Amino acid sequence: MTTSASRRMLLSNFNPDTRSEVSSSFYQRTRTFKAIMAFSVQNFARIMQFSVPFSRSFHQCQPLNQIQLLTRLRVVDNSPIGKEAMIEGRPPKCIHVYNPTRIGRIGDKVLVAIKGQKKKAVIVGLKQKQSPFIPKFDSNNIVLIEDNGSPIGTRIHVPVPSILRKILKERSVAKKIDFTKLLSICTKFV
Repeated sequence: MTTSASRRMLLSNFNPDTRSEVSSSFYQRTRTFKAIMAFSVQNFARIMQFSVPFSRSFHQCQPLNQIQLLTRLRVVDNSPIGKEAMIEGRPPKCIHVYNPTRIGRIGDKVLVAIKGQKKKAVIVGLKQKQSPFIPKFDSNNIVLIEDNGSPIGTRIHVPVPSILRKILKERSVAKKIDFTKLLSICTKFV
């Protein structure tokens, strides 16, 4: 068969309706494939941008600048459970903040998960931007307390903001919660 004969045979079998169906389904498939590929490339780039090596010495998320749910915290007293958690490299995480906004400030009471237990703590230092005359710390610091407000440890190793005296004295309730014991174990005020 010659090329002209094969062309004539193709043209005689040509149906314009089937051509449009084939091309439209082909067009839809290619458009869908391109959309899927673009979506997966964008997600891959986004994942690779924030990925860090998988190792026990690295945390998979960065510490937050404010105290809210699942924020990693640093225990700054000498309580045995706090020291063990910090030595193991598994810092406590915030479960609940006891105030209406659910964002912790200096002097707020929080519930933390530490070594598989729930403990209450008081925030004594924050990374976030503070009001004037309140120091900004390098980490989010807490002191572990018991239900009655007395601290678990016997000494606080870091300087504590002096505004904490006023805040904790206002929040102390007679014969229930006494935060002044926490102030008595502080070694230094700033």
